[in-house]
Amino acid sequence: QVQLVESGGGLVQAGGSLRLSCAASGRTFIMAWFRRAPGKEREFVASIKWSSGSTSYAPSVKGRFTISGDNSKNTVYLQMNTLKPEDTAVYYCTTRSRSYVADYDYWGQGTQVTVSS
Repeated sequence: QVQLVESGGGLVQAGGSLRLSCAASGRTFIMAWFRRAPGKEREFVASIKWSSGSTSYAPSVKGRFTISGDNSKNTVYLQMNTLKPEDTAVYYCTTRSRSYVADYDYWGQGTQVTVSS
């Protein structure tokens, strides 16, 4: 069992920045961020694979968001710059806890990000 605790959400004006943090209670294989905007499906935002440090981004955030982390602390960050109103959503931290797990198997409770125009 892995518990994920997110922090760092809030209200920001368009063009501003926020940094989200997610602390896992144990070691993980991949950590990622998803988001769900009002009335929309949950969508992938970014991920990081600890063993290689490789990252992946959704096209809508590439160049504006940066995922990073400290594997020794089981903590991942999402630096969000040049925020747009369409980035407004609940952001969820998630993990594939082991390499043999096919999908994301643990989720945080979510943190609200609101970008005003």
